[in-house]
Amino acid sequence: MSQGDSQTETRPEAESEAPAEATPETQPQAETQQSETQQSETQQSETQQSETQQSETQQSETPPRRGGKGKRGQKGQRQAKAKRLPPLLDNGVLLVDKAPGGTSHDFVARSRRITRQKKTGHAGTLDPDATGLLVLTLGKATRLTRFLIRAPKVYEGTIRLGAVTDTYDASGKVTDETSPETVSAVTMDQVRGAMADLNGEIDHFPPAYSAKKVDGKKLYELAREGKEVPRESKKVTVYEFEPISELEFDAETGRADVRFRLGCSSGTYARTLAHDVGQAVGTGAHLSALRRIKVGPFLLDDALTLEEVESALEAEETPSAWVPLDDVPLPFGEIVADAQQEQRLSNGQTVLVRDLDGEEGDWVKLVNRAGRFLAVGSVVEVIGTGGAGIVQPRVVFT
Repeated sequence: MSQGDSQTETRPEAESEAPAEATPETQPQAETQQSETQQSETQQSETQQSETQQSETQQSETPPRRGGKGKRGQKGQRQAKAKRLPPLLDNGVLLVDKAPGGTSHDFVARSRRITRQKKTGHAGTLDPDATGLLVLTLGKATRLTRFLIRAPKVYEGTIRLGAVTDTYDASGKVTDETSPETVSAVTMDQVRGAMADLNGEIDHFPPAYSAKKVDGKKLYELAREGKEVPRESKKVTVYEFEPISELEFDAETGRADVRFRLGCSSGTYARTLAHDVGQAVGTGAHLSALRRIKVGPFLLDDALTLEEVESALEAEETPSAWVPLDDVPLPFGEIVADAQQEQRLSNGQTVLVRDLDGEEGDWVKLVNRAGRFLAVGSVVEVIGTGGAGIVQPRVVFT
């Protein structure tokens, strides 16, 4: 299902806009100083208490070991450090061809093990039964997830007419069925028309079994508890939604399949669109298969399975599905900074740029003359009409 951000997840998955699982790279100075002060006070208090106890008991002239700093403690520390191996893939994007049967979180966890990169996120989830392109962000690239996750998605899938499920996909429980006679009477013109009516900007309702949250609780949790699930629509854009096959009626099951292609914005559920088509043609329907083939500029043809990624790394080769940080494409313009601007950007200072093709509030990618990715910035002021403007760095990589 296509959760615009690949809302193609099913119940247990987070929305396509799930945040990257990353941690800040630096700690604010004030917090660091406070932590050091507290640590110093704690150590002083512990030292005074230890000296008092030693004086009162006089049981030993040797001060107690603290923090595992004896020989055994030092050996344990050395062993722990030896196990901290560097990541096999550091900063960049990994294009994974997701197999059916696992959540996007499962694949992120497997990727962490294979790449030894703990800091990993993804740019849009897929339902457990869905397959296709899963864009993983690793290392510093996790800071780009918020830009990549909103990219348009393209899917191919199958809608099955004749049965409605509670999850709107094949993993759910059938809640309504239509007679084979009614299903077999549906024409391609009806299906094509129903899909055409869903193109453009539409009011879109998430399925009851989805990870969308209302008042801090996921909808699928409410549905499983038998509680009423709030129905709140949102505006999404469907760029293309059309059949790519003829209707195939199965006399044995009394149902009919039609394959489709869908291009949509972030937040769109392919499951909901399949359900809506079924309602429009009068038979009911659900999503029986879904495969994501494109996320923004990234293509499924360039992706590898995790097994293929693991084999490449074991052979000490860089997987063909790896995109280094400097080469990660972003959905906005690029500006080349000179040496002086590069220094200012590294310090988080604004820069005056020329050849600016944008307006105030727009994002820009800033690189140096060698093509090194310096920062993502926003235009805070446009000066005149000659393409000059002031850019404030927001995400700095230097």
